[in-house]
Amino acid sequence: MDYFKEFAPNFYSAAPVDRLWHRRADQEWLEAALRNPHTRFLPVWQAKNLVTPDQEPHPLELTAAQVANAVCDTGTLVLLGDWNNRIYFAVDLATNGSTAPARFAELGRFRDLRVLGPLLDHREAALLAYARAITYWHGQNRFCGTCGAATKSAHAGHMRTCTNEGCAKEHFPRTDPAIIVLITCGASCLLGRQPQWPEKMYSTIAGFVEPGESLEDAVMREASEETGIHIKQLCYRSSQPWPFPCSIMLGFRAEAANHEIQLKDQELEDARWFSRDEIETALRGGHLRLPTAVSIAYRLIEEWFNEEHSEGLHSLLR
Repeated sequence: MDYFKEFAPNFYSAAPVDRLWHRRADQEWLEAALRNPHTRFLPVWQAKNLVTPDQEPHPLELTAAQVANAVCDTGTLVLLGDWNNRIYFAVDLATNGSTAPARFAELGRFRDLRVLGPLLDHREAALLAYARAITYWHGQNRFCGTCGAATKSAHAGHMRTCTNEGCAKEHFPRTDPAIIVLITCGASCLLGRQPQWPEKMYSTIAGFVEPGESLEDAVMREASEETGIHIKQLCYRSSQPWPFPCSIMLGFRAEAANHEIQLKDQELEDARWFSRDEIETALRGGHLRLPTAVSIAYRLIEEWFNEEHSEGLHSLLR
């Protein structure tokens, strides 16, 4: 099986841009790109992306003239890359104030990508996720974690440097790794729910990777901590960028060594084993909700469900 081809459809994955890493330090090229009338800019305000106001939204790709005077300096711009022979920059707007800048609000709407994502084309969603994640990182790293001095953008927005000459530390974008795993036992899979989730929603087990921990160790720890289930075998499936705010979800399948569930850390209010027939019956009866189809959690459940179900999970959700 070609796993890259199989799992490239993970939403927010396979962003269509050539990231042009070799151009990030080329100031002459960057200045020419900013002057190029074909270059487009994607504004981000308070971690929200600017899109068209219609029912089938698309990213609003603005020209240099439309974003003129909207930023104080080029430190608020991030080179995203080349898509279809057009250069794209993210524009990180000021985050103070509860009202979006009027000049942009007149053009479209700033919307949360978590809600907006399912309405977008796969490639457009991946591009906006890239813009959202990198501008969020800038907002969280305006000061040096070593000496506390202000930092400034460098390398076309892919690095921040400390302005204190005695420190001059270079800071690079960070992504928080999190594991997400579908655990099976015989012909059933393990799903749990957190108390703050929508009513009747169940999902896979997930958690952040801790310092000094391998991905495999994280899978086994999270399974044990949340459900008391021990893992005897696991395999990596695929990954998904999850810019809410800045994670990478690393998807696994695992086989349980025991069947008894114990909710140890109280993160879950319930966890239970579901057979395929039970999932089908619960979905048809409105007694179960699964994660949104844009999530890797859904993809892991769907992959397992479809292995022995002729209709397929998607057909039950129509």
